Amino acid sequence: MLSFSSADINLWVAGLLWPLTRILALLASAPLFGNSAVPASVKVSLGTLLAMVIAPVVPPQPAADPLSLAGLLIVVQEMLIGLAMGFSIRIVFAAVEMAGEISSLTMGLGFATFFDPNTQGRSSAISQFLALVATMLFLAVNAHLVLLSALVESFYSLPVSASPVYGGGFKQLADWGGRIFSTGVQLSLPIVAALLITNVALGILTRAAPQLNLFGIGFPITLGVGLLVVAMTLPYLATPVQNWFLDGIERARLMPRTWSQRQNNAPPAPPVQGRRPAGLSVVP
Repeated sequence: MLSFSSADINLWVAGLLWPLTRILALLASAPLFGNSAVPASVKVSLGTLLAMVIAPVVPPQPAADPLSLAGLLIVVQEMLIGLAMGFSIRIVFAAVEMAGEISSLTMGLGFATFFDPNTQGRSSAISQFLALVATMLFLAVNAHLVLLSALVESFYSLPVSASPVYGGGFKQLADWGGRIFSTGVQLSLPIVAALLITNVALGILTRAAPQLNLFGIGFPITLGVGLLVVAMTLPYLATPVQNWFLDGIERARLMPRTWSQRQNNAPPAPPVQGRRPAGLSVVP
């Protein structure tokens, strides 16, 4: 007859609960997985399935009661690690959405805003369109699979531990968040430059022919030029956005390593530049 003690049950529960916490936190914050259109039951089911696959092969976990203070602190720590890894990819989508906001304001589509269920706010039409393009590219290059691979790798680079992590990884995430503004401006620069030339031309035309109604012809011309430039630049978005996905996944890989090295009092490893994660496809 089999008999189990409470310590054995606590060990089994903790062995599944702690990896599940990190996985669910990443699924909640990462793009595509954390989309509000995906039902919560699907996210929990996917996270539970991944936890059941990953938990038996992760390094040994601390023998702590999951209902104790130490166990709850481990849960909070695992949740923060998963959220940080998911946000490192979400920042790329935020940069693309910011480029759409800048383009919309320059084109005169600042009034064409819609409710965005992901951010619980308002976003412009061009911003949502570019976000959809980035999502399709995210799936086309298998970045969602590479992100899950980085999640599995994090359990080896930063095993579940009762030792607290330090703020080095969060500082990397904050520094990476600055790319939202620089990347958004770079991505919208062709549209802004074309519309600037268009507005200068309209100003010269109005000066030469004062009888023209600038408000009557300016808006459709500006809107038409903006949409034309957006259509012309779409084929060239694959390479830069794919490189940003590469950088975001590398940040997600490096943050657990940084925390692990801080715990072991080792110097942090420098960021890896120019290396493509295994499994990331190339869009021709």
